[in-house]
Amino acid sequence: MFTKTKKISITLLLMAACVAMPVTGMASQKQLQGRGLHRGHTTALIADEVRHQLVTLPYYNVFDWLEAEVLPDDTVVLRGQVTRPTLKSDAEARVRSLESVAKVENQIEVLPLSTMDDGLRLATYRAIFNYNSPMFQYSVRAVPPIHIIVKNGHVTLKGVVAYQMDRQLAEMAARQVPGVFSVDNQLMAEKNT
Repeated sequence: MFTKTKKISITLLLMAACVAMPVTGMASQKQLQGRGLHRGHTTALIADEVRHQLVTLPYYNVFDWLEAEVLPDDTVVLRGQVTRPTLKSDAEARVRSLESVAKVENQIEVLPLSTMDDGLRLATYRAIFNYNSPMFQYSVRAVPPIHIIVKNGHVTLKGVVAYQMDRQLAEMAARQVPGVFSVDNQLMAEKNT
């Protein structure tokens, strides 16, 4: 029987092994057909590889949101909002470099420069991820599951939390930040309890 410490150690070891795995090229359509895989599998493999490339971008952080859609003709449509113009071009370059991607449509929006929005980003981050809050657990992950998008004083929360209550707590914390005009809570909860 495993103790709690051993379970945590094994979990961390497995996570480290997954992160350390090299990114391999995608299998060609002929290779997939030879293995009995169909178009849906190919699309799923491309989507997984695109997701991996986006979340490992060096300057992608809690104040950015990137998403991608893989179309049937292997075209990838990039969407989201970023605080740096270089992140938009880096995301496109990374996805374009994938063997399986035929074309990239970059619809990522670069958020306007604003010292007011920068202040609101920081204040909202501190309000949501306060160390005395149950939401603090989300701030210590390698890829933060809650993203704070601020545009012209309007805050949008995106990502995934474990419980519906966490979703509500994040919204309440964001609404209490002085200077925030509105909060659009687009967080999804894994569990409704």
